[in-house]
Amino acid sequence: MPRMIDVATAQYPIEAFHDMGEFHAKAERWVQNAVNHGAELLVLPEYGGMELASLLPAPVRDDLRAQREALQALREEALATWWSLVERHAVTLLAPSMPWRIAPDRYVNRAWLLAPGRSGFQDKQLMTRFERGQWGIAPGDPDHGGGLKVFDTPVGRLGVLICYDSEFPLLARRLVEAGAELLLVPSCTDTEAGYHRVRWCAQARAIEQQVAVIHSPTSGEALWSPAVDINIGRAAVYTPCDHGFPPDGVLTRAHDDTPGWQFARLDLDAIAALRETGQVDNHADWQRQLTRLEIPIETVRLR
Repeated sequence: MPRMIDVATAQYPIEAFHDMGEFHAKAERWVQNAVNHGAELLVLPEYGGMELASLLPAPVRDDLRAQREALQALREEALATWWSLVERHAVTLLAPSMPWRIAPDRYVNRAWLLAPGRSGFQDKQLMTRFERGQWGIAPGDPDHGGGLKVFDTPVGRLGVLICYDSEFPLLARRLVEAGAELLLVPSCTDTEAGYHRVRWCAQARAIEQQVAVIHSPTSGEALWSPAVDINIGRAAVYTPCDHGFPPDGVLTRAHDDTPGWQFARLDLDAIAALRETGQVDNHADWQRQLTRLEIPIETVRLR
């Protein structure tokens, strides 16, 4: 039997809440909607958890450094909310990431991957200038379990590349070599240029490694937030450009900035078979390219 999975990837708005009850209601509404469409794997974006900062006093919320610490008091309840929905609906879900304190004055960008009876987290590996500078968010620390991981889940073996991480092909290759069948790319970008960097790199990773890539961005304006005030992106599912898949590699992609889910059905066996029967051998030729790099470069002066 083919291994078919129904996926939902969120184009997720950062919204302001009056209390945690409003957050619980939003999470329940979003998960229920995806489940109603038959989704088994739900992917939510990078820094979607920053909407919890709307519950902080204004002076704390408006201070990039102070909000990191204040959010720690809310993180366990937020995680428990997503996990209770996962248990209730028997789905696999990548929860929205948020700053996560792992040591005094050390915060990482952590996304939790949840399935019934099990959980794990992926920390972002490479930080943008804004994260490591103004915001003070650090890369994952191997001493705190912050390296790359492959997750065995009910829907397959998954790897997570958080936003900027997707722009580095060696990280994706490491995950695929470790057995990842599907790559998840949660993102948060505030310009069209940033969105397109992640979008095209996600597509490149799908082509290079002959896997599907699920992209979930934040969307819309949250002008009350100094961290995630403007959000631009389109939720999508990308595949290799090969037999049985869209010629442009776009299985689904949002047409505009309307919040909501994008749904798709993926045949993991059909994607894996491309490594043996596809028009090209990108996955295998990754190693072959390395032998070409051993040949010295010749400088040629045209005459």
